[in-house]
Amino acid sequence: MYHKPLAWLDGGLEDWLPVTHADLARRIRAVSHLQGHFTLRSGHVATEYFDKYRFEGDPALLDEIAQRMAHLVPSDTEVLAGLEMGGIPVVTALGRHTGLPCAFVRKQAKPYGTCRLAEGAEVGGRRVLVVEDVVTSGGQIVLSTADLRGLGAEVREALCVIDRQQGGTETLATENIRLVSLLSAGDLRAAAV
Repeated sequence: MYHKPLAWLDGGLEDWLPVTHADLARRIRAVSHLQGHFTLRSGHVATEYFDKYRFEGDPALLDEIAQRMAHLVPSDTEVLAGLEMGGIPVVTALGRHTGLPCAFVRKQAKPYGTCRLAEGAEVGGRRVLVVEDVVTSGGQIVLSTADLRGLGAEVREALCVIDRQQGGTETLATENIRLVSLLSAGDLRAAAV
């Protein structure tokens, strides 16, 4: 886990050092932090926004994120379930690092094709880890977990890249879902210093 595989070409010793948690937070913040007025899914208005599509669209950065997240996956996980839309690139990268099969969870089943709510790996009767990019209130994880449980999946945890620290952990706890995050909004704010 190094900044550049051929760092010696640039001649900087710092390029040979492993990427730390703080380094990763700084890189994500540099790529994805925006300022302005943003209405969040929860209805809250924020003056800063972590644009998930910016870090998800950077293949090298997404790969480093997935490498770090792989260490947070519970050992008894059988399937990774990425939530539409932001959880899909994250779960795909994470599956590459864990070797676990992936399911892609729609907000609602399409009325054609397979008509399935969860595409990809089968979830029924399996231990499923919900994967999301950014968690604010936790609302979408609650809805999608209810759908997955309705399909027979056993869901106890959700894993995200960024926890905005706006009540998601508490909301999920009321549904018996433990939230694990790679980074928090506090980590990203600290990276600005």
